[in-house]
Amino acid sequence: MKTLFLLGAMTIGGFAVNAQDALLSENGILHNQVNEISVVADDFKEISVSEVPQAVTNAISTNFPTANLDKAYTNEKKQFKLILSLEDGTQGTVYADEDGNWIDM
Repeated sequence: MKTLFLLGAMTIGGFAVNAQDALLSENGILHNQVNEISVVADDFKEISVSEVPQAVTNAISTNFPTANLDKAYTNEKKQFKLILSLEDGTQGTVYADEDGNWIDM
């Protein structure tokens, strides 16, 4: 009985392994097909720190009271990439929208 169950499981597993999508090229070699690769790059452009909206600077001072805003970047979606430095010299990058809400990127 165990052998029959094991044989059935191996057969089903074999079907699952062989069910991959593949292309047969002109030379007879099987290749996996990739339809499209999409790379999303939000082009951030550097702006002056003084151009950062007040809501964003308020969020920085509330959440990072000891941090200094060193550099700021923005994109077409009015999202901001902010380079902050702490008193001990460490730097970090945070992202926010124009209303001062933090964004995970």
